[in-house]
Amino acid sequence: MADLKYYDIIFKPIMTEEAMKMFADKKYCFYVHPDANKVQVKEAIEKLFDGVKVKRVNIMNLKGKTKRRGRIVGKTNKRKKAIIFLSGESKEIELFKK
Repeated sequence: MADLKYYDIIFKPIMTEEAMKMFADKKYCFYVHPDANKVQVKEAIEKLFDGVKVKRVNIMNLKGKTKRRGRIVGKTNKRKKAIIFLSGESKEIELFKK
């Protein structure tokens, strides 16, 4: 397994309509490194964002989609998605400052 630092684990937040609904319940979605596990994701979130306490982490592996260009068939990269559940006393993650 690769030697991952906490700032290499979290790629970017997922900003979809469904993910925005989860913000009210202190749930956040991120794309993470494909080799990262739940413990590494939890540590990375707590180090990147001050005052955040992670309650639990769910991880989903997303397969690459098949794409075609004429006769050439290929696949997009596989990805890993993490849903972060914050504890009740935790501060919220400020993704967009007002």
